[in-house]
Amino acid sequence: MKIAMIAAMANNRVIGKDNQMPWHLPEDLRHFKAMTLGKPVVMGRKTFESIGRPLPGRHNIVVSRQQELVIEGVTCVTSFDAAKQAAGDCEELVVMGGGQLYAELLPQADILYLTEINLDTAGDTYFPLWDDGSWHILNDECHVSDKGLEYRFINLVKKC
Repeated sequence: MKIAMIAAMANNRVIGKDNQMPWHLPEDLRHFKAMTLGKPVVMGRKTFESIGRPLPGRHNIVVSRQQELVIEGVTCVTSFDAAKQAAGDCEELVVMGGGQLYAELLPQADILYLTEINLDTAGDTYFPLWDDGSWHILNDECHVSDKGLEYRFINLVKKC
């Protein structure tokens, strides 16, 4: 099973503020859906709460320290190992946030699906730094949103 991470971040690596994304980029939401549909997705409790419901067409797995956590339509676990077990026999498991899970699991990741948004914004949650020398750029696509915001989709694969 490959471990992938998917995240959208501003130039300063901000991924969130007050448990929300500090921008609205429909093109990235479509990209996120295309990259995660049909796959198990792992997220922290706060990320799930910010979404407010299970994402359709995906096995939703929430990692939380709350042992008794029960959420309808979601598999709740207390560790990433338990999340991998809950995902079963799948090709790719996608970690979709938040900041604590990204920081904890980046060393285990095989693939990074990143959206870099050409924006400097205030935030309280950041995507962790990674060593560029450990990753190979699989593809890098530059775009401009319908509202004129520049962004790029970058897929990185960990070097062997």
